[in-house]
Amino acid sequence: MPLRYKADYRTLLWALAMPVVAIAQYRDPSLMKGLLPLAFYLAMAAGTIAHNHNHAPTFTKKPLNTFFGAYISVFYGYPTFAWVPTHNLNHHKWVNKPGDATITWRHTNKVSLFIALSYFFVSAYYQSVPIRQYIQKARANNPELYRRILGQYATWLGCSFAFLALGLALHPWREALRLWVLITVLPQLFGTWTMMFFNYLQHLHTDPWSKHNHSRNITGRVFNFLVFNAGLHTAHHENAGTHWSELPKVHARLAANIDPELNQYSFWWYLTKQYILGPFVPSLRSKQIGRAPWDVPDTAPSRMEDVAKAKIDAVDALVEGTNAQMV
Repeated sequence: MPLRYKADYRTLLWALAMPVVAIAQYRDPSLMKGLLPLAFYLAMAAGTIAHNHNHAPTFTKKPLNTFFGAYISVFYGYPTFAWVPTHNLNHHKWVNKPGDATITWRHTNKVSLFIALSYFFVSAYYQSVPIRQYIQKARANNPELYRRILGQYATWLGCSFAFLALGLALHPWREALRLWVLITVLPQLFGTWTMMFFNYLQHLHTDPWSKHNHSRNITGRVFNFLVFNAGLHTAHHENAGTHWSELPKVHARLAANIDPELNQYSFWWYLTKQYILGPFVPSLRSKQIGRAPWDVPDTAPSRMEDVAKAKIDAVDALVEGTNAQMV
């Protein structure tokens, strides 16, 4: 198997489990009690795998990377090419500063469970702009890239409805529709929602102008095993091309330079402090660390038209030049 890193045997194992878990539930709905939670977890894992694949391609051969990008789209819940214009080209460039389509402070910087849960809908709306621009420019200037984008949409939608067809072949139509929503549609929505929710938690109240305090980390080993080290966000932002399996070593070198408040050990304890105990004990909630993202230093580009032009130039450079970033 032409993998670039041996650690990705685990990536493939998780990826192979996704259709197995889904098909097993369609064949025997009584298994859903035990397997449906696993399906939701695997959808979330598909998101972290898609993210990792777009930064550090899984395989050494381009056709395999193209196939895997389309395959993982089915279980993540959206074509994985979208990570390139919204994440690789946009979020990593601006990191929660003005110009980032995924900013956490668009309407408020306050801590709120409602804002955290609804962030997906706001962020998805604003991310649709660079996605649309990327597709339009690929269509006009890069036919090969455009064909791969269309291929991912066809794979995502085709396989999603193929699961519905499987349900209809095995069960009465009402039951088939119910199973399709529970086993396929809701996990897909959960996969995309969790990726944006993670982004919100990882950048809320951080200092994007700081060298090391631009991201929040979840450092627990179990959590990072389950999410392919996605909790080590500072290390990832500062070494975007580093394979996910190497991030613990990078984080270990950086940890002493990061504000301790931004290195949280437990994901669940952090959520508990923020959204369950925080309303009653405000001191447990996170607060803005360092410079606020909207407080633009004099040395940084502050005009939004300059930010917009830089975003368009980045998309043009990728679409009209090499398309290696979309795997």
